[in-house]
Amino acid sequence: MPEDTSAINSRAAAISLDNRLAAAEIIQELLIDVTDLSLVGKQAHWNLRGPSFRDLHLQLDELVDIAREGSDTLAERMLQLGVAADGRAETVAKGSHLDKFPEGRISDDQAVDLTVAALETVSQVGRSRLGQLGELDPVSQDLVIAVLEGVEKQLWMFEAHREREK
Repeated sequence: MPEDTSAINSRAAAISLDNRLAAAEIIQELLIDVTDLSLVGKQAHWNLRGPSFRDLHLQLDELVDIAREGSDTLAERMLQLGVAADGRAETVAKGSHLDKFPEGRISDDQAVDLTVAALETVSQVGRSRLGQLGELDPVSQDLVIAVLEGVEKQLWMFEAHREREK
């Protein structure tokens, strides 16, 4: 069913079509990475072993929740811009900037290192586009900043596990 043209016209008054499409493209790129981050977190959660199991198991659940909330925020913003979000497995697999996560069981220290790397990638990719996004649509930029704040908080928390291991 086609979208209500009055809704499209009201958005167009606030932000041009070209800006909406360009902003949505940036958001889609981050949506893919944040969706993959939630999958990485769950894969680590399921296959974790080691002396820090309980703490990391719980922290990984928190990471997955943050990533899923971020994915929802990003996808909903795309729809507000008039563009369909794409979080299909095929799209995520093709477009993610995250390194491939290993198959099978992983040690707690390996889980920390892999999760930190994934979080750093999401943060770097997201931050690299903030300036351009702000020029296109400051509201979208604010939403991406909020998502990145959650990602970077998780990065800080996972990096703290490295300090404990030393």
